[in-house]
Amino acid sequence: MTRYHCAVVIPTKNAMPGLKPVLQAVLAQEAPWPFEVIVIDSGSRDGTAEYVRGLSGVRLIEIPPESFGHGRTRNLGVEAADAQYVAFLTHDARPADPHWLANLVAAAEQDSGIAGVFGRHIAYDTASPFTRNDLDRHFEGFLAHPLVVHRDLDPQKYENDIGWRQFLHFYSDNNSLLRKSVWEKIPYPDVEFAEDQLWARAVIEAGYAKAYAPEAAVYHSHDYSPLEQLRRAFDESRNFKKYFGYELSPKLFPALATIAHFSVQAFRQKLDETRYGKVSLRQRLDRAGQRAGLVAGHFLGANHQHLPKPLAGRISLDNRLFKA
Repeated sequence: MTRYHCAVVIPTKNAMPGLKPVLQAVLAQEAPWPFEVIVIDSGSRDGTAEYVRGLSGVRLIEIPPESFGHGRTRNLGVEAADAQYVAFLTHDARPADPHWLANLVAAAEQDSGIAGVFGRHIAYDTASPFTRNDLDRHFEGFLAHPLVVHRDLDPQKYENDIGWRQFLHFYSDNNSLLRKSVWEKIPYPDVEFAEDQLWARAVIEAGYAKAYAPEAAVYHSHDYSPLEQLRRAFDESRNFKKYFGYELSPKLFPALATIAHFSVQAFRQKLDETRYGKVSLRQRLDRAGQRAGLVAGHFLGANHQHLPKPLAGRISLDNRLFKA
């Protein structure tokens, strides 16, 4: 018999000061059942561990920095949780209201075959109009499909349509929840990237379902510089090719054409001013640079095997990927 109905697990490293409002929002959750909060810190030097240690109602687990792994550390959190369900947040994803956790659990409790649930992301008010628009459009797209999906919705499409498979295994541990009894059979893979989507693919292929909970929203967004976007896209492309077989912008001339297209689009795209405000020239320039970094990173990541390893390691945000 589990002690808690749900646990919330948050991996951290040097997460201050943004972690404070996240934990405040988590501890303020209103639910008709007991839940626990677990923070797993991997060697913070900015006072994160000390802050968490001083909170009542939060359990701190400390691990050496070298033992951190996106899948491995989340497995540690699920194993430590004395709960039927385990929700994940990142340290910069703040629940949007006091019902976030109850809404995640309610989505899972629709059917015992639902292995995992992911919730909506809302951009912070400080995000650029383009970032806010991108997030809104991305999550609004899920509303065009059933909120609970599984492979048997269309088995033939699952076998033949790569886009449909990508849709079915989209999953984000910035805001998610899993059923621990399923995790006991299918734990997270011990990988450095895309552990959430790899797990979602595994449970879908095992015959389980996945749910989207649009009412379980968190504030989470980033406005990356062109270089930050390039480096993140490099890791994304490299690992999507490795783990899923997807090639993102693998050819040079189509990639250059896409950069040109995105650059023009950045200056022509019209956004709803009542929703996002007036777009400045500076924001359009930033958008053009960011989109160029995205495509360039995808191209370099898809062709990383042709790059000198020291260069690939310098481009990667997580150069542990290139040490083996």
